[in-house]
This record gives sequence, structure tokens and C-alpha cells, in this order.
Amino acid sequence: MSEAPTAGSVPKARSHFNNWISAIGAVIATGALFSFALLVWIDFTQDNPNPYLGLFTYIVAPGFLIVGLGLVFFGAWAQRRWSIKHAATKPDKWRLDFTRPAQRRRIIAFGIGALGFIMLSAFGSYQTYHYAESVQFCGEVCHTAMNPEFVAYHRSAHARVDCVDCHVGDGVKWAIKAKVNGTHQLIAYMRDNYNRPIETPLAQIRPAEDICAKCHWPEKEQGNVARRYDHFLSDKANTAYSLRMLLHLTERKPGGGIGGIHWHAGKDEKVEYYATDPDRQEIPWMRVTKVSDGSTRVYRTAEFTDEPPAGAIRTMDCMDCHNRPAHTFPAPNDSVERAMAEGTISRNLPNVKREAVKAMVQPEIVTDAAAAGQIEAYLRKKYAEAAETPAVTAEVQRLFASTMFPERKADWRHYPDNRGHKDSVGCFRCHDDKHLNTAGKAVPSSDCASCHTIIAQGQGPELNQLDARGLEFAHPDGELTPDLICSDCHNGGIQQ
Repeated sequence: MSEAPTAGSVPKARSHFNNWISAIGAVIATGALFSFALLVWIDFTQDNPNPYLGLFTYIVAPGFLIVGLGLVFFGAWAQRRWSIKHAATKPDKWRLDFTRPAQRRRIIAFGIGALGFIMLSAFGSYQTYHYAESVQFCGEVCHTAMNPEFVAYHRSAHARVDCVDCHVGDGVKWAIKAKVNGTHQLIAYMRDNYNRPIETPLAQIRPAEDICAKCHWPEKEQGNVARRYDHFLSDKANTAYSLRMLLHLTERKPGGGIGGIHWHAGKDEKVEYYATDPDRQEIPWMRVTKVSDGSTRVYRTAEFTDEPPAGAIRTMDCMDCHNRPAHTFPAPNDSVERAMAEGTISRNLPNVKREAVKAMVQPEIVTDAAAAGQIEAYLRKKYAEAAETPAVTAEVQRLFASTMFPERKADWRHYPDNRGHKDSVGCFRCHDDKHLNTAGKAVPSSDCASCHTIIAQGQGPELNQLDARGLEFAHPDGELTPDLICSDCHNGGIQQ
């Protein structure tokens, strides 16, 4: 029992913060503060800052700190209110009293538990850092909105590169931008009002020369790269038609400099452009500056007579052509053709190329869960008696599930791939014979040999008859209309 006050003495006032509620709040606040300090230290001492770690550091940890401090002051308020209301009976309901043996035992046990909690907070903070930089966290935990990108990432050429290596990289400036952007994304996700599909191109991503150039560089003398493209016609026989070509990536020019496709992002000349749409598909103005003497060549379409806003002019880099480096959404036409070339879709079924594509682009498919059943019903109606139908159905269902996400509105129609010009405008955004300089010279669309040389085309033995001089492209379905570009008919879905 505590000693009674002597006659004439004034009892010593006890702090209202001396109570179990405030003590619990103090432990939570101390653990949160310790975790915050540790996470801040980790965040600013690591070589590759992680924006998602910032969510834990600057939102979650301070949140627990606020909760703990709130309990501290709530406990003091509750104790004061109780002591006033029950001053004559039991004013010290929640107080910590070290003079009582039972209380001392509880306080010692509480102190041991508090110390363990703080140590666990430190361990949890360290584990949080490693988990927050993982690909699993980026794609699966609080970013289920990014599931289409997560699936596409795993089948990409960059599947072994962590998300943060490209989306953040090094440097305090971009780490802070990523943290701010990540906070906005978290709020949008929690409120379920994020964009569907996720908007691209990203406005807050680092320049490609800071990210891509860590492993790639345009000036590398790669020369010609051989490629083979296997296609199938949308006819009853699923007629094969392949192209073998050499892509002219980098070629040395006499007197120095580079030519070929990678000239666009080289160091000898700077290519700039102005796009009128956020997807950078409509480009009415371009400027090429020779770095050595500063001379410029400006090209514009006849409809664009104004000068572009200075802040909207973009310097061309890797991402303007390789705009889907780790999140490619192939068109159904391409997915089906690849499966046919690999033999996972049988070519024995008549019109299977056309019908498989039609099954994938049914307008009735509006949810991910219902897609498999709707694809099966469509193909069963077309090939009910065929032995190959179950295997073909399973493969088309797999292709759909890995490339098309109707609930997120994510597919090839929303994410065009600018590496080429078959299913989307791509190269023809600029190379269209419509961009003229002051002398009336156009950026050509028909100068195919400057980017690639066809060395064989057709099927069977024709593909073994290589022509080093290059062949003129022979369209397998009749002569081409000069005014059309590839994507006018080849839209990635049902061919027009």
C-alpha cells in the first residue's frame, strides 16, 4: 500500500500521462520512430533508391507514430477525466504504480515486451526494405492494378531486371520524383480510381540514356542483324509466308558517324520532334540538328504551320521506338502466328489462323474470368468434330490470358509497339512522305533498304534462296496500294 500523506502536507500531483494507455502508445510511437529512422537511413544510403520503400518510410511508419502519439495523449485525457469524475473513490484507475508488487511485475513484463517490440520493429523495417524492392511487391501486392504489366514483364527480354532499376535508377532527384509519384499511385489505388489502362508513355520516368544506356548504347557497332518473320495467311489452308531480312542497326559512315536504324539516337545528330497527342503517335514536326556545326533541318506536315511549344519538344531516344521494352502486348494476330509456327496451334484446322484471332477479339468478352469460356464456345462451334479442337482451344485461352486484359483495358490496341510498322504506325509516324523541309524534300516512307534488306521471302525452298542484293517486298495477297501503309489493313486483329 502507498503511504498516506501526512497532516498539513500537499499531495504531490501525478502526471496524467502516467497510465497504461499512454505507456502502450509510447511504445508504439518509439517503435515507429525507430523504424522510421532506420528506413530513412537505408533509403538514403543504398545505391538504388526504391520509391516503394518510400511509401513505408514516409507514410506507413509516420502513420504508426501518429497512432502511438494519439494513444499517449488520449490516455492522459482519459486519466484526467476519470480522476475528476471519480476523485473521491478511485482516481488512479489506469495509473502505473511501482509501489505495488503486482504492478511492478506487470510493468517489468510490459518493459520486456516493449523492448522485444522495438527490436522486432527494426527487423521488420529491414525486411520491409528488401521486400519493397522486389518484383513481387511491385506486381502483386498493392499493385494488382499493374497485373497486365506484371504478366507482360515476365515474358519480356528484361524479366531478370528489377522494376526499380528502370523505373527509378540512381540519383536523389529521380528518387524523390518516384516517391511523390508512388504516393499518388497508392492513393489512387486505395480509392480505386486509377486509370484503366495505365497511361503511357510515363511522364516521370528517367531519360533512356540514364537507364537503357547502362547495358545498351546506340553507337555500338552491331552491323546487320538477321531476323526471320513467320506469317500465315487468313485463308482455308493457313498458307505460310515468311520473310528473312537483315536489319541495319548500326553502320559506320565514311568520315565518321553512324548510320542505320540507331542513327536516330546517335551522338552525331540530335533528332527532336513534337507530338500532338499524349501517346506520341501523331508527329507533325521534326528537327534534326548536326552536333558538329549546329546546322538544322526542320520537317513538318502541310497542315502544321505553327511553331511547336518549346516545352513540348522531345529529343528522340531509345524509348521512342522501343516504347514497350519490358511490357509488350503482342497483337492476337502475332500471338496466333507464333503459336502456329511453334506447332502449338495445329494448321490442320481450316482457317484456324483467322478463327483463333476472331475468338480472341470477340466484343462480348468484357471480363477476364469469362474469357476462357467464351473462347471455348466460339471454337467448339467452329470445330466441334475436330480432334485438335481441345488443344487449340487451350492454347488460344492461354494466349488471351497472357496478352489481353479486358477489365484493365490493356492490350495491343492501347499499347502500340513502335518497333516497326506492321500493326501500328511506328516508323511511319515520321517516314510517311508527308513531312517536308523548306526545300520540299520529304522524309521517305518507301526507302525500306535504309533500315532492312529482304534476302528471302515466301515458303519452303524459297526461303533458302538468299539474295545478298536484296529483294523488293512481294505482298502475298496482291499488289499494294501506294497510298496505304501496313497498319491501314494489318491492325493486329481481324485483317481488314
